Amino acid sequence: MNESRIDSKALFNIGYGLYVVTSNDGTRDNGLIVNTVMQLTSNPLRVAVTVNKDNYSHGIILKSGIMNVNCLTEEAPFKVFEAFGFVSGRDKDKFADCSPERSDNGLVVLPKYINASISLKTEQYIDLGTHGMFICEVTEARVISDKPSMTYSYYHKNVKPKPKAEPVSEKKRYMCTICSYVHEGDMPEDFVCPICKHGPEDFEEI
Repeated sequence: MNESRIDSKALFNIGYGLYVVTSNDGTRDNGLIVNTVMQLTSNPLRVAVTVNKDNYSHGIILKSGIMNVNCLTEEAPFKVFEAFGFVSGRDKDKFADCSPERSDNGLVVLPKYINASISLKTEQYIDLGTHGMFICEVTEARVISDKPSMTYSYYHKNVKPKPKAEPVSEKKRYMCTICSYVHEGDMPEDFVCPICKHGPEDFEEI
């Protein structure tokens, strides 16, 4: 298909949930926000999780082969996304001064704002260039509550803070539709958002 006929915003209409994926690097616990978790088959029960290679968690999961998916509810406040989406586990212990619950695989299960937790063991890894896809078997699954799941759409409409009005600038300004980061000046083709690691296709001129 001709690239001029591809509007990447069309993909925003695909339904996504939001999850905190927890792991452990052998020394400390870690977690990150993902929106790409999908059940592939029911017998055997397999789930796919896709993680950006720039995220610290990618290397941890690749090495350990295990992870927990914590399914966020609509009650999750923005501070959850700040803690697990805007800070790298390379630089900060995200579970410092915290004694969370754990599943049978030893990994963290969030104590609040989730309606289910799913423990996964990697069966297959697919290199997708910028991302890696982990095809996993389910080793444990718990229903925590009946609260509605947080969707990507709900997060943008009701949780993510709205950008504040700023003085008019002569420079072009682009805002990330994922995390609201604002870039001033021309948008390079290879630009990567310093906050959420998304590319120029997820920026809109403002």
